[in-house]
Amino acid sequence: MTDLTDATQSPTEKTTRTPETVNSTETTRTTQTAGPAVPGRRPPPPPTPTPAHTTTAPAETVDRENTGQEHAGQETIGEENAGREKADSGSRGGHLSNRFLARAALLTAVLTAAGALLGLVRDQTIAHLYGAGPDTDAFLVAWTVPEVASTLLIEDAMALILVPAFSLALARRATDRPLLDRDPVHTLLRTTLPGLLLVLSAGAVLLMLAAPWVVAVLAPGLPDTQLAVDCTRLTATCAFSFGIAGYCSAALRAHGSFVPPAMIYVAYNIGIIVTMLVLSDRLGVRAAAAGVAVGGVLMVLVQAPVVWRRLRERRATAEQTREHVDQLPAEERPADEQPADGRASGEQPGGGARPLVALGLLAPVIVFALTRQSQVLIERFLAAPLPAGAISHLNYAQKVAQMPMVLSLMLCTVTFPVVARAMAAGETDRARRRVERDLALAGVIVLVGAATVVACAPQIIEILFQRGAFDRADTAATATVMRVYALGLLGHTLVGALVRCYFSAARPLWFPALAMFLGLALTTAGGALLVGVWGVLGIAAGNALGITVTAVLLLNGVARHSVPVRVRHMTGGLVKLSAAAASATGAGWICGALIPSPVPAAAVACVVVAAVFLVIARAVQAPEIDSVIRSVTRKFIDVR
Repeated sequence: MTDLTDATQSPTEKTTRTPETVNSTETTRTTQTAGPAVPGRRPPPPPTPTPAHTTTAPAETVDRENTGQEHAGQETIGEENAGREKADSGSRGGHLSNRFLARAALLTAVLTAAGALLGLVRDQTIAHLYGAGPDTDAFLVAWTVPEVASTLLIEDAMALILVPAFSLALARRATDRPLLDRDPVHTLLRTTLPGLLLVLSAGAVLLMLAAPWVVAVLAPGLPDTQLAVDCTRLTATCAFSFGIAGYCSAALRAHGSFVPPAMIYVAYNIGIIVTMLVLSDRLGVRAAAAGVAVGGVLMVLVQAPVVWRRLRERRATAEQTREHVDQLPAEERPADEQPADGRASGEQPGGGARPLVALGLLAPVIVFALTRQSQVLIERFLAAPLPAGAISHLNYAQKVAQMPMVLSLMLCTVTFPVVARAMAAGETDRARRRVERDLALAGVIVLVGAATVVACAPQIIEILFQRGAFDRADTAATATVMRVYALGLLGHTLVGALVRCYFSAARPLWFPALAMFLGLALTTAGGALLVGVWGVLGIAAGNALGITVTAVLLLNGVARHSVPVRVRHMTGGLVKLSAAAASATGAGWICGALIPSPVPAAAVACVVVAAVFLVIARAVQAPEIDSVIRSVTRKFIDVR
């Protein structure tokens, strides 16, 4: 498998790749003995077939359509090498290959699934140690802080702002071949990271000091407010650690490194589980809050060494190039070291450099992320006056129900830099094809998962949680809530996928925030009206209603405001997939109800749901079903 943790190289790194090394289990690099490459200087004709000044391009793996082999796209010096690059890469030179994206998405999905499974183990540990009562309600109110921080600093806002910014910096680096003193990537780091550290530190301290007021606002009427305050102060450290983790994740994904960002939730959940097991007897549920703080630190530690190594490699090669250029006579120095008008690379007429992070983009992204996460705040606010355990039932149901959504968004996470690059280059048709394919595949995954959740919710909750302090009544209540939550899973997935389109071009767009705000208003109004009739189920129904309306608004507006997606075509495809999911849900529900034991019932229901879904979706010619069936069939044949 291609090394996805180091899929890119700096422009001045002197390495070559052969097809044999690319297709081997571990990619090997052969260092050339030639002198350092000089940007902008045309080399003399080489005496051997191997060019002396060959470098690998940054952040790209190019798919050779004729041979099916992957190789690093070569950024060459001079006209002869430039022509060779064009011949090798064809019209798609400089783009990540479909094979690389598929492998990156698969590995990211595997690691994300591992993190999600550890998340289930974490929730199982909480349920086993503390059950579903006032202690867990107090902890879950405090857990609102890391949940908001995760959305704002890792999953949405930080990624939507910084992935396009780093993609633009890498594009400038590849085009201008900058030296040490004017590397766009280093410039972006210098202009954003120090201020971010200051803001995150101040935010964490303020949350700790304001913990009593935060608890009073989030959960008025909570029985044990002091316990919630103590837990909130422990989890407030995530305001700092999650921000650094999100910054590292965005930088690595833009560079084409996907493994370390995908490992953060594995490290996070391991930190929580181990801390609870070690400290639970002494600290009670506060041990879970301490585990959240430990997990946030581990998120940074699994990524920081990779980021540091990449920056050191770039700096070392830039210093070597600078020394070599300084030793050349003035007439032999590369013409592109200084622009003709004396401005540094990337500067605009008038003296200022165009900013890599547009300040106007920050506000709509932050408002969108906060509005989206506010759904959880509204749910816990409405559930606080209900009988003890209501917040816990909502939390357990939501965590399990959202697993299909998390898996379905992995491909969109991997391809987000690709869409951003395509939009920046004006390749809107390429971006459209990528987005339509991603939406269809995400719809297939999440709808199969939603059908499975609805069909065998009691069996799933009993298998996962019913032990220790978590009894049969908790299982029944959580399963019912989870079935209602599942009705909004397609909406959650579409919102997560479509918002990447809106912010892929690094332009300030308020439409996603406005659509999310309208959805939040419906969630609040619907939950407030229905909670008096259906209790906790009314809160879950309000969530499904609000997020579905948001998804409809974003889908209908994406062609007008962002990527020119064929809205009618995509809507028709999603309707077909939803019809297949509804039929599969009924079949799986009946089969699961006929088997008394939970494990066989869940297993049979999962198989029936998948089979019925694929058959009906194929019959109605739903999008991407043929490719899914071919992929499954191919894997089955390979196993045989």
